[in-house]
Amino acid sequence: MNFLETAISIFIGAFLLTYLTIPKIIGVVEHKRLMDKPNQRSSHINRTPTLGGISFFFTLIFSLFFIKNWQNFNEAIYIIPGLTILFIVGLKDDLVVLSPGAKLIAQTLAICFIIFNDSFTIHSLNGFLNISEIPYYLYLVIGGFIMITIINSYNLIDGIDGLASIVGIVIMILYTTIFYLSGEYFFALIGITLNGCLMAFFGFNISSDRKIFMGDTGSLIIGFVISILTLKFLALKPTSYSELPFLLENAPLIAISILIVPLFDTARVFTIRIANKKGPFSPDRNHTHHILIDFWGLSHKQASFFIGFFNLIFVVLFIVLGSTAKNLWMVVAMVAIVIILGYIFFRYNYNYSALKQRMVLKKKVNKITGVNQEGSIKKKKKKTKEKKE
Repeated sequence: MNFLETAISIFIGAFLLTYLTIPKIIGVVEHKRLMDKPNQRSSHINRTPTLGGISFFFTLIFSLFFIKNWQNFNEAIYIIPGLTILFIVGLKDDLVVLSPGAKLIAQTLAICFIIFNDSFTIHSLNGFLNISEIPYYLYLVIGGFIMITIINSYNLIDGIDGLASIVGIVIMILYTTIFYLSGEYFFALIGITLNGCLMAFFGFNISSDRKIFMGDTGSLIIGFVISILTLKFLALKPTSYSELPFLLENAPLIAISILIVPLFDTARVFTIRIANKKGPFSPDRNHTHHILIDFWGLSHKQASFFIGFFNLIFVVLFIVLGSTAKNLWMVVAMVAIVIILGYIFFRYNYNYSALKQRMVLKKKVNKITGVNQEGSIKKKKKKTKEKKE
């Protein structure tokens, strides 16, 4: 089969496999009573099945078997052990909460299978900030930091219905396009596979009667794949950039723009927590998506689509800039935008007690409004009935 036929087959297969297995997972989770229990910082109020990421793992393993002929450096053999490690850790964390330290050790072990493969070695930044050659030991440090950061950043944005799915879909579409244009068809097919998974999962995640969360099982797996694609993107040879619509030296900034949502949210949340003398991984409702819901009054779907649309527009902007602008001016533009975003979101009072009071007040107002609306509806029905009589 040619690439187009393979891509269509892989997408349909991934979509159907995920779509058909998730109801089975929901049934088992409900039967065994393994649902996620809402707490004071949860965005949902009902016990909800989790472990949706199990379907991602099996779908990716199946797809790697069918697309293995498109690889150049036996990448699939190195990806599978890392996927397996994070699948087991994510599954255990969904069932019995693990400490951040234990998860970090597992993530470090998983990424070792990737960074020691020649296919992912970053030899040069191709003139970005006048940096060319990179020593191997420095690549190991940079590559490891990039992967760990992306895995945890994506894990942290999985806080409301649909957000992780939409952001993941946008990222996968962008990376699939990049790898297709650069001739790296194996990684383009991985992006297509994960897009099939996420699109099938999205319908369940926003459903009212068949809802399921991907859990850490899913977010760690997707974050791991995104980190692999990012590392591969930065490791592309100069000849691979000939068909891409931006300058070679701007690749690191394009990668940051693709991942702007999880990276900005993580940096912002960690800063707030440290400023409040708390651990960077301590839970709260200070994430960007929580602010859009609690302060701006958006629904889960509205907040998710808003953030996903912003991600897409941000990347398009930087691809356009990256086609002609030197990376110094792009760095200035990115820093300016991040400062503006920081100001917009930091100007709110994120003290949890104040936020909790706002939420309680909002619920009371909604309750009173709901009662008034219900009373109005009853009066209208009564008047209509009297007219008919």
